[in-house]
Amino acid sequence: MRQDTPPAFAELLDIKITHFALDRIEAELPVRQELGNRNGNMHGGAVMAFADDLGGGATIANLPEGATTATIESKTNFFAAIPVGDVAKAECTPLHRGRTTMVWQSRITRGDGKLAAIVTQTQLVIPGKFSAKA
Repeated sequence: MRQDTPPAFAELLDIKITHFALDRIEAELPVRQELGNRNGNMHGGAVMAFADDLGGGATIANLPEGATTATIESKTNFFAAIPVGDVAKAECTPLHRGRTTMVWQSRITRGDGKLAAIVTQTQLVIPGKFSAKA
């Protein structure tokens, strides 16, 4: 899979990137019934998946040639529910972009602009394979 195309999981969720730069990604996610919990709100796991996809994509965009990444830590604070039928919006920005790790923060808001969650995640920078010379 090419790193400049969205992963199949992002397409399954229906994440729409609305702004892309190396230091900020903005996206929207329609909160349909399949992403809801039993209370009629966006499931916490869907909120976390939304943010994880953005943090991973932001890291990939900032990686050195040949490197890849994996999420090694993620923390979510929930502040307000996002009802099914609304649109979740996210802004993902870097807190740290280092050689071995990157840390991204995603602010998730409801359609009315109210803060719903903040997700902070750490991405491991995995260098590309090096060929050993004999």
